[in-house]
Amino acid sequence: MAQCTAPVRGHSSSAAAAACPACRYRYGRGYSYGSGYSNPSHPTYSSSTSSSTYSGNRSSASVRPRWSRAGSTVSYTLAQVQSLTPVREVVERVAVQQPDLRDCFLCHAWLDRQGAAKELDDALKAAGVKTWFSELDLGLGVPMMRTIDRGLANSRIGLVLVTPSFIKGLPNQGVADKELSALLAGNRLVPIVHETTYDELRNVSPLLASRTGLDTKEDTMAEVATKIAELVKIWV
Repeated sequence: MAQCTAPVRGHSSSAAAAACPACRYRYGRGYSYGSGYSNPSHPTYSSSTSSSTYSGNRSSASVRPRWSRAGSTVSYTLAQVQSLTPVREVVERVAVQQPDLRDCFLCHAWLDRQGAAKELDDALKAAGVKTWFSELDLGLGVPMMRTIDRGLANSRIGLVLVTPSFIKGLPNQGVADKELSALLAGNRLVPIVHETTYDELRNVSPLLASRTGLDTKEDTMAEVATKIAELVKIWV
């Protein structure tokens, strides 16, 4: 019986997968290229429901992740599925170990508390997501990293609303690279970019910008909230 070469060579490209004697006939059914090998029996998305969409000058594939609820009409890009899959795996594990945690916490700039942050929190609650929102759950004058630490301790995952105000204030928040690296390495943080870009974020925080998430240029705030709801909910 042919042996899979992934543990030794990896399947980081289509050519590598096609060259594997065990997986060449299963190519395209569950490999997440760019992030190493993933088990073909546990695909991150359903290729049978994939379609091609075109928006402006940007072409993207529309796929359905494995955690999407039956009958869901929410559309994801392949990049979104690849980025959110590690977070979903954490959600599934934490839901078993600590079932009473809130779904997610929302970290945001202070200046956004009555604007974009409230809009997102309202949309998340409307989608059935139990949020930890610093505007309601935390007193004034607490540093951002302490907000993140406390929010994550009481929630399955964290959301960071990246806005121009957030980017402007980030250098003054004392966010150490090692702290941010630990949060990202734990796959518990999803950036949501709003009215800015990942390139702008990269100028002040390359580590946070290295983890792509969701972008309100691609989805409305309500659509972002729906995707987060699917990401954090354990359907029964």
